[in-house]
Amino acid sequence: MTSCKICKSDSDKILDVRTLNKYDVSYFKCPSCEFIQTEEPFWLAEAYSSAITSLDIGLIRRNQICAPLAASVINFWYDNTRKFLDYGGGYGMFVRMMRDSGFDFYRQDLYCENLFSKNFDITDAKMNGQKFELLTAFEVFEHLTHPMEELEIMSSLSENIFFSTITHDSTTDLNKWWYVIPETGQHIALYSKKTLLFMAQSVGMNFYSRDGYHLFSKKKISKFEFNLVFNPRFQKVFNKFHEKETLLYEDYNSISSRPINRG
Repeated sequence: MTSCKICKSDSDKILDVRTLNKYDVSYFKCPSCEFIQTEEPFWLAEAYSSAITSLDIGLIRRNQICAPLAASVINFWYDNTRKFLDYGGGYGMFVRMMRDSGFDFYRQDLYCENLFSKNFDITDAKMNGQKFELLTAFEVFEHLTHPMEELEIMSSLSENIFFSTITHDSTTDLNKWWYVIPETGQHIALYSKKTLLFMAQSVGMNFYSRDGYHLFSKKKISKFEFNLVFNPRFQKVFNKFHEKETLLYEDYNSISSRPINRG
């Protein structure tokens, strides 16, 4: 047995998985909150020799889906004139897409090079201590070695956390579940909705969930409204109605020695 990193209960070993095609790694499940964790991940230096694995061929498509969805979430419940943060923002593609759509987004990532939104890391903007209207974290939670400690950091940055991670339930065959992805060795924390509810309550937030997307928020939101923002037709019309002026030109002028005149 090992101690659950979420609720501190004793967790039971449930299976061994061949990781990185070379290590036999034990997985443990908590009978209380249903969190699944690996043994202490000694292989992470190898797993992150490239911060974003070559198997993540859905990265572009994921951002195409997440951008209008996040815009709808912001426009529906939050102040779209405030600042926003993409936590574990990878190459910075999502931040660039959101800034192109007029949202004042910034990136945080300690491990991955910022390729698409240079000059908009929170360190670049000197935003230590800044509170953000909404924090996004797409495909990040399953990578966390210490989820509760990381959640404390996130909740100190924003009272609203919109993120994605695929959850397991009683029907999930863990021996065959694709989301374990042992070839990369990067998915070391696996959650059920019960796990996420426990986490949200631990930081005094409400919990909403649909289709692998989750929201921890101080706001109370109706189930009908939360489901509505996932409708692509609704997103298209609603976001068009709340369309903001792009930050593309402003951003270019802020970092270029030869500003352009839009006129």
